[in-house]
Amino acid sequence: MNVIWRTLLTIWRAKIQLRRKGTLPPTAVGRVSVRTLPTDIDLLGHMNNGRYGSLFDLGRFDLLIRTGIWDVFSRKGWYAVVASETITFRKSLQLWQRFTVESRLLGHDDKSAYLMHRAVVDGEVFAEMIVRARFLRRSGGIVPHEELFQELHRPDNLPELAPWVVEWAAASALPSTRVPAPSTWQ
Repeated sequence: MNVIWRTLLTIWRAKIQLRRKGTLPPTAVGRVSVRTLPTDIDLLGHMNNGRYGSLFDLGRFDLLIRTGIWDVFSRKGWYAVVASETITFRKSLQLWQRFTVESRLLGHDDKSAYLMHRAVVDGEVFAEMIVRARFLRRSGGIVPHEELFQELHRPDNLPELAPWVVEWAAASALPSTRVPAPSTWQ
C-alpha cells in the first residue's frame, strides 16, 4: 500500500509527458526518478530486496503510458500480468539515495513480451530485472501480439529476443494452468 502514492504520481507524470511530448517508440528507454524511502529499507539498512519489484512497476507504468499501450489497454479491456521475473543485485541502495528506474521493452515471443528494468545511480547499474509479461483480456483469453500492434497502429519492429532471454524464459516457466503442478520436493 505504501507504494500507491508513488504509483499514482508516476501515472500522472507519465500522462503529462505523453500529452506534451507524444508517444515514445516501443524501443525507447523510459526513466523514472526515485528516492529510497524509510518504508523501502530492511533491517540491514538498505533497500529491501522485495521492494525492487514494486518500484520497477513504476517504470513499467511509465513505459506503458508513454508508448500509448496504456490507453489501448484501457479502451479494449486488456491488462498485463507478470508471468515470471528474475532480479540480479550488484550494489545496495541506501536510505534517501536517489536512483533512476530505467525500463525498456526487449521484444516478444508468441505468448509474452519481455522487459528489462534497472536501478541506476549516476549511470551505474545497481540492480537489473528481466520480466516476462502476458497481455490478457478482462473477458478472458490472451491478446495476440498481432492484435496489439494493429490496435497501436504500429508495425512489430521490436528486435529479436537475445538467445539468453529465450533460454531464461524456457528454464523459468512453470507448467500450464491446464495441467497439474504438484508441490513435490526431491
